[in-house]
Amino acid sequence: MSLTQDEYKSPLCSRYASKAMRTLFSNDKKFQTWRRLWIALAEAECSLGLPITEEQIAELHSHAEDINYDAADAHERRVKHDVMAHIHAYGDLCPLAKGIIHMGATSSFVGDNADIILMREGLEIIKSRVLSVIHALSVFAEKYATLPTVGYTHFQPAQPVTVGKRAILWINDLVMDYEELSSLISRLPFFGCKGATGTAASFLSLFEGDHEKVKWLEKNIAEKMGFKKIISASGQTYSRKWDSQILNVLSGIAQSAAKFSNDIRLLAHEKEIEEPFARDQVGSSAMPHKRNPMKSERIASLARYVMTAAQNAPLTMAGQWLERTLDDSANRRIALPESFLATDAILLLYKDIASGMVVYPKVILKNLLKETSFLAAERVMMQAVKAGGDRQTLHEALRKHIRVAAERLQEGAEDNDLLKRLAGDPLFHMDSTEISDLLSAEAFIGRAANQTKEYLEETVKPLLAAESFTDDGEKPEV
Repeated sequence: MSLTQDEYKSPLCSRYASKAMRTLFSNDKKFQTWRRLWIALAEAECSLGLPITEEQIAELHSHAEDINYDAADAHERRVKHDVMAHIHAYGDLCPLAKGIIHMGATSSFVGDNADIILMREGLEIIKSRVLSVIHALSVFAEKYATLPTVGYTHFQPAQPVTVGKRAILWINDLVMDYEELSSLISRLPFFGCKGATGTAASFLSLFEGDHEKVKWLEKNIAEKMGFKKIISASGQTYSRKWDSQILNVLSGIAQSAAKFSNDIRLLAHEKEIEEPFARDQVGSSAMPHKRNPMKSERIASLARYVMTAAQNAPLTMAGQWLERTLDDSANRRIALPESFLATDAILLLYKDIASGMVVYPKVILKNLLKETSFLAAERVMMQAVKAGGDRQTLHEALRKHIRVAAERLQEGAEDNDLLKRLAGDPLFHMDSTEISDLLSAEAFIGRAANQTKEYLEETVKPLLAAESFTDDGEKPEV
């Protein structure tokens, strides 16, 4: 069934996700994977002595990719069962092999195994995207490792950090996601040949009670599909906890990206850092001056979708009945692929921003100077105490000076005059030069620059080297 302009199309396909991810979850890929599984099943059964000929297998191979959709649609309208419809459609193309397609199997043989195959490949694409973002952010962090900036807690000015140090916080979230991804990919097993209730009774019957042949059949098919591990305990379907774990990993990536996008939007408001803005890009249909952080906003929007979709899988898992129920089917057709498509889109946007962030050091310095006077108050007080001042008297004087300077800034003043106020107060016994020496931003950033460089050297560079990372250069679709 083709869609025209008068029918709904998912924006994930028409606007956001990459060609690679759209192809992975396409009908072609899905049904070609079904046919690969049917071929692997027939080959394994032939090797074990079932009456299947090389001619039949060759015929199956010759039509592994030319999916006859019209025939499948016609069969499904008749039988009301998608797997049976595609068995009949494949049989229409393979008259010699028609009678041996899907021998001993149930629908989940193609459905669940194909889902795992496609999702594992999807996780590999996602992993490569995460590595691309980590690399882009590491370049940014290294470049700005020593640039002091106002640090915030509760979005209120706190101790200064560096722009690079803030970037490694973004990287660290993604490194945690990368570790979860890698672990999940390494653990993800093949579903196998389980039969109607997970007992493999139909296959045991085919092989006249020979358990070793049934085990070899499953192992052989798994190896053909590129898997070393096989699910050992299941009903008709694999445990939907696997879906939950997969969507949780995607949700974790969405959480990391959303946090980054929020930070960029806050920094854009402060006019310190902007996402890349194209020459012909329009920020607002009404206000020509607007430079909205639309890529960051899109990340936040898509991330919200992925995080809520991850709540879907636990409900599906919890709602399974005994050896299986079918109320997961329609749900999974939507929730699983669209979570991958949305996460793919998020990471393409993330990389695009990370690779082209525009930093305004003069604005950063201006904002920093507004705050460092307040942050240095305790150092000024301690120096004055050393010079013989009374600590409590100095504290009260400082508090009053800070309040007046802050009120002046709140009323629109461009400069922070706290320095002048303190230099003009005889209680402090310090001139403006002596006070300025105490307000050097570098004196407030602690180990921020060192932490940035150490993290990049000890964590990020070894990770990228171990993965033999190379940038694919892929851009977001829109």
